[in-house]
Amino acid sequence: MKVPIDGPRRRLTGYLRHRKVSDLPGVTAVARIDRRTKRLTKRLRPGEIAIIDHVDVDRVSAEALVACGAAGVINVAAGISGRYPNLGPQIIVEAGVPFVDNAGPELFDRISDGDLVRLHDGVVHLDDEIVGKGDVQTAESVEAAMAEARAGLTTQIEAFATNTMEYIQRERDLLIDGVGVPDDVHTSMEGRHVLIVVRGYHYKEDIAVLRPYIREYRPVMIGVDGGADALIEAGYLPDVIVGDFDSVSDKALTCGAELVVHAYRDGRAPGLERIQRLGRDAVVFPAVGTSEDIAMLLADDKGADLIVAVGTHATLVEFLDKGRAGMASTFLTRLRVGSKLVDAKGVSRLYRSRISTSSLLLLVATTLITMGVAIIVSPVGKIWLDSVRDIWNGFIFWLVGLFS
Repeated sequence: MKVPIDGPRRRLTGYLRHRKVSDLPGVTAVARIDRRTKRLTKRLRPGEIAIIDHVDVDRVSAEALVACGAAGVINVAAGISGRYPNLGPQIIVEAGVPFVDNAGPELFDRISDGDLVRLHDGVVHLDDEIVGKGDVQTAESVEAAMAEARAGLTTQIEAFATNTMEYIQRERDLLIDGVGVPDDVHTSMEGRHVLIVVRGYHYKEDIAVLRPYIREYRPVMIGVDGGADALIEAGYLPDVIVGDFDSVSDKALTCGAELVVHAYRDGRAPGLERIQRLGRDAVVFPAVGTSEDIAMLLADDKGADLIVAVGTHATLVEFLDKGRAGMASTFLTRLRVGSKLVDAKGVSRLYRSRISTSSLLLLVATTLITMGVAIIVSPVGKIWLDSVRDIWNGFIFWLVGLFS
């Protein structure tokens, strides 16, 4: 394990290293390292190299890495394991970000967060030492891996079906009768619309399109973990935040929303300790499955008239992309609340106006010019202009007489 270096010394060392390697081939940048990609993207700055440990890089994680402006992505695990055709590596490669796979878990012992590293042809350099080497992914290699993964998707469907049956046996009381839903949630949802936001695919675009709906119906807003931050970024305050609180900011947790912490079936709630450190209280909801499941079950049990879901998971590939066997619970939860559920996923892509703002402005300007020309050249227009001129002259004469 590397010995930590104090801040000033690290910055000086990094500066000297940068001067030394800046003319060498490849990408030279500060490394940001974390085994959880969603946690890393909170610290990643443009131009830095992300070092992750992520089997089957999912679409949301890949889009976050690209949005952060990563100069390169080094994955110590397999970005496409062949389990299913995940879209993450393709998104990274298509964005032009160098992507290296299978660099080996020992990279986490050889590189510290903030080190200046150089990535070239799949080789990771620290100072003059080679500390890791992986597979450079290209559009062609990603496509080949995706094709192989598609061939094995049948196995995943069978496993998903088995997991679904197991979940029904474990959670039939919760799914059918609502047994286990906490009674001490005070936010009123009876007869109201409830908007549940998960930081999933196209959540930003869908929230923007739903603004007129939000203004008119003023739904109860439930943020699922990072979905609470998504609501705040869009200018809204969540009424309830649900989750294990591993990917939501302190700002969201202290915004005044009612907190419902997702716990294991045995009552253990890892997120509760963080809430207590912040001086907040939370309702504990023990359940198998995902946080978005319990948000839907909570809204249904509390009498919501309609549940609008943004960014949630709806397809098999999305369930697998989540990387959790328990995603079968989401499938069954959707069946449970199906009569109330409206999925807003992709609503921003359902219709896009083909008329741009510049075209509308040009149309308005052209119309005004045409009207002006018509008034000037027509006899009636000339009479009207003469009348306006006489009124203006009379007004000026009155002002002069007033102050003389």
